Amino acid sequence: MFTPFTTTGIGSLPHRDPEEACRLVLNTCDIPFWPQLPNMSFKESMIPQYSEGLPCIKVDEQRETIWIEKDTSDELMKFYETCSEDCTVAISEDYAKGFYAFLKTINKKHFQMLKGHITGPLTFTLGLKDSEKRLVYFNEELREICLMLLKAKIRWQVEALKPYAGRVIIFIDEPVLSTLGSSSYLGVDPHESLRLLRETSDAIEQAEGIPGIHCCSNADWPLVINSNVRIINFDAYEYIDTIMIYPEEFKRFLQGGGYLAWGIVPTTDAIKDVSLDIIKRHFELSIERLSKIVPSTLLLSQILLTPSCGAGSRSIEEAAKVFHTLRALKESLV
Repeated sequence: MFTPFTTTGIGSLPHRDPEEACRLVLNTCDIPFWPQLPNMSFKESMIPQYSEGLPCIKVDEQRETIWIEKDTSDELMKFYETCSEDCTVAISEDYAKGFYAFLKTINKKHFQMLKGHITGPLTFTLGLKDSEKRLVYFNEELREICLMLLKAKIRWQVEALKPYAGRVIIFIDEPVLSTLGSSSYLGVDPHESLRLLRETSDAIEQAEGIPGIHCCSNADWPLVINSNVRIINFDAYEYIDTIMIYPEEFKRFLQGGGYLAWGIVPTTDAIKDVSLDIIKRHFELSIERLSKIVPSTLLLSQILLTPSCGAGSRSIEEAAKVFHTLRALKESLV
């Protein structure tokens, strides 16, 4: 499905000029992705960007807060009536200027693949609260409504990108997976977590997309592997050791046609001083270590390359360095 060392990116970029962000993506990535631009607006942050259309949602842009204020209105009933299993819910330009600039930039072009993204159902419901400061995840009805909304936005994204690509990839962005099990999230049920992830990845498949997942730092990798995704994106610059804990699970994942997307170019402060030679050597050593438990031929045949995480927290110059380094790394390996 993918040529080894194919490159793409995680969503966020630091730009305030959507067209400039799109040019960087198109000039450096084999699989272009639409840029999320949180520096342009609070509405483009992870939770707000996909909240549009959620019943009882309140957004205070000035205070940069978002919450659900459930009341006696008929918003919930209207949502249930309109959000069927095959409905779509758009992301408007006010919430995703990068998406609309991306469509304008790629107009009249066609790509083998394009990539979109959705905030995962765990990160979304564990990052959103009601008016009494309770996490939405712990309200069964609201948790299910959030899942329905995210699935509807997946379908809309795939349909919007389809005219420009042979296939569309959607990454489920789940940074919260690195903190599940901590005291902050006691009571999060592993079985329910798996259900939410599977329903999300299945929605991508049903929309004829390719489901992937992006996890920052460490994660419950068996949970991730069992979520029905086809691509697992991990921070290979800092957290290769976490992959090595589960050799049999990852071997089965790769043998079953799954791909590991190596987040090998750092988006931390390390990018200020790191060079291509350092990253390449780090990658080669990581392959050498991991090949002791997973055959190197399997690793190198089922591999994509990405930055370690979104570059939205870097400067524009540093973000450019991330993606130009990614491209140079790929060219040095093929």
